[in-house]
Amino acid sequence: MKVLITGAAGQLGVELVQHCIELGDDVTAADRSVLDITDSAAVNSLLALHRPDAVINTAAYTAVDACETNVATAELVNGIAVGIVRAACEKVGAHLVHVSTDYVFDGTLNRPYVETDETNPQTVYGRTKLAGEIAAGSGASVARTSWVCSEYGNNMVKLILRLAAEDMPLVFVNDQYGHPSFTADLAPALRMLAIERTAGKFHLTNGGVVSWFEFVGDILETAGYDRRRVSPIATADLDPPRPASRPANSVLDNAAWRAAGKEPLRDFRAPLTELVARLT
Repeated sequence: MKVLITGAAGQLGVELVQHCIELGDDVTAADRSVLDITDSAAVNSLLALHRPDAVINTAAYTAVDACETNVATAELVNGIAVGIVRAACEKVGAHLVHVSTDYVFDGTLNRPYVETDETNPQTVYGRTKLAGEIAAGSGASVARTSWVCSEYGNNMVKLILRLAAEDMPLVFVNDQYGHPSFTADLAPALRMLAIERTAGKFHLTNGGVVSWFEFVGDILETAGYDRRRVSPIATADLDPPRPASRPANSVLDNAAWRAAGKEPLRDFRAPLTELVARLT
């Protein structure tokens, strides 16, 4: 497969580039220095040059709190730019795989979200990512994921390992639930969508529901620390509160993936163990 990966310097992008190269793909790794996805001329030029079979778009403005004040940037990168990429893909016959988020939901449902559930984003980040889903079009693969962690970039696992080593106090909310997702498992699933050119919306996360408080405890325990070092707090008691609200329920049921006959991604504790071993 000839594949162009946007956002190639991000934690998911780096993993995807490595995975695709290992499997023999012809990879164009387009980080921000190579391609500004908001630049229509640049996007069209690069795709016309490489003529990929698929484009996997991992580029996004993911600073959830900053999106609340940098609205125009969030709209441009997370929404409008996806339409630019889609149009360029259509010109060269490339299949688009677009990565989205649990933030397109309001988090109030009392069960895991399936792909057909009504969206109702409560933040600028969520609204602009939903706009990106729409801009990707019905022919694209839209993969919603949550709580992404990897060996690269900034994420919760790396943060907790650093704070634990520095003997810092740890306090995390115990009333926000989700599925941690590890790029080691997410990248192969995204590549499969690209190869099979499977249109539609897919929830792609590792298995295992936890609160942030429980997840931090799992990270500590996996790294050999006492999980009792983390204390719980309610979201309402955070001081100061976060600028952007977080979904109380970010649990994504990977129903469409299973219905397509695909093997579910592993319980998150397996890739967590592997990642901690690499980082320590």
